[in-house]
Amino acid sequence: MCTVTYIPQKENNFILTSNRDEAAARSPQNLTQIEQHGLQLIFPKDAGAGGTWIAASDDGRVACLLNGAFEKHKHMPPYRHSRGLMVLDSFRYSSAKLFIGKYNFEGLEPFTFIMVGHGGLYELIWDGKKPHARQLDISGKYIWSSSTLYPKDIRLKRKQWFSDWIKNRNDFSLEAIQYFHKYGGEADPLNGYVMNRHNVVQTVSITNVVKKEKEMEMIYDDLIRKSLKQKKLVLKPEQYR
Repeated sequence: MCTVTYIPQKENNFILTSNRDEAAARSPQNLTQIEQHGLQLIFPKDAGAGGTWIAASDDGRVACLLNGAFEKHKHMPPYRHSRGLMVLDSFRYSSAKLFIGKYNFEGLEPFTFIMVGHGGLYELIWDGKKPHARQLDISGKYIWSSSTLYPKDIRLKRKQWFSDWIKNRNDFSLEAIQYFHKYGGEADPLNGYVMNRHNVVQTVSITNVVKKEKEMEMIYDDLIRKSLKQKKLVLKPEQYR
């Protein structure tokens, strides 16, 4: 789960986008909607572990997962449970601060976790020993790349592609962001935003979560099956801006 951008929009709205790099067999065909923790959640359900890498709720929040912390780690199973289940667990807490402070991360494989909503943007990195959390400027623009697939020099190069794209740009519409995630950067099959490493790991999907005044929309572009799925959640009235 491998390239993520956050782009603010007008009136405290935003678009969070995730390119998922994974084995094609783990790529779901549809979006799932469930009621959990008193919320309606929408997400693409991982076909392997049953969790997800990105989910949105009808109280205006989004949670998004990338594998790995600061640098590539050694995979040492067994782990307590899939990190993708933690994404859904995070909605049990009413805020990112509560989740970071109360959730038990012990026994989970290292990850980077992005949480946005309720006027806040948070980054949580679990290195396998302790959490590293920080609140980011919600009016800023950000990109993350998974450390398990992209070493530091490649992550910096991908960040530079992003910086070049946002420089002197006025159009940050959904269409512009979708184009960037599919065609931005360099056409590098190993390290591009859309990659394919010998059909073992490849960019299987691009998922946008669009926060609007009264709804959350998830757009799931299945690159394997060449299909597009969309779901919307009407926000709880208290979340209207």
